[in-house]
Amino acid sequence: MKYWLLKTEPEEWSWSDQINCGLKGSVWDGVRNYQARNNLMKMKRGDHAFFYHTGEEKKIVGIVKISKEYFTDKTDKNGKFVSIMVQFYKSLEIPVSLNDIKKHSLLQNLQLLKQSRLSVMSIDSKSWKVICNMGKMNDKLSNEN
Repeated sequence: MKYWLLKTEPEEWSWSDQINCGLKGSVWDGVRNYQARNNLMKMKRGDHAFFYHTGEEKKIVGIVKISKEYFTDKTDKNGKFVSIMVQFYKSLEIPVSLNDIKKHSLLQNLQLLKQSRLSVMSIDSKSWKVICNMGKMNDKLSNEN
């Protein structure tokens, strides 16, 4: 299993919106950056992703599970970009802010800090566990599918 981070503007698609989709999940579309698209194409069913609110919030609020691997993004008229399906998995007990991530010595190599505008990025397993612990999540998430 691999780990990811998906960014969204909460005014456009919020954690509450995602939760309300239940187990049927939702399409993750609208990505228009080639590096982010390539990351979407690497995602496998069962992978986990942090759900990150951008804008003024700048915090990880939950975890989604990839439920369907990439397919053509119907909102892309040129057919160059892809979508995935994600479903609610767990809420973080304590949201993890960007400021808290910046302060943590073990998280200094995250793409989130180095490529702040990238909307879809990978998270290494050590960083995943650190962030889960910061959010008071069970670090055994890495063993679940």
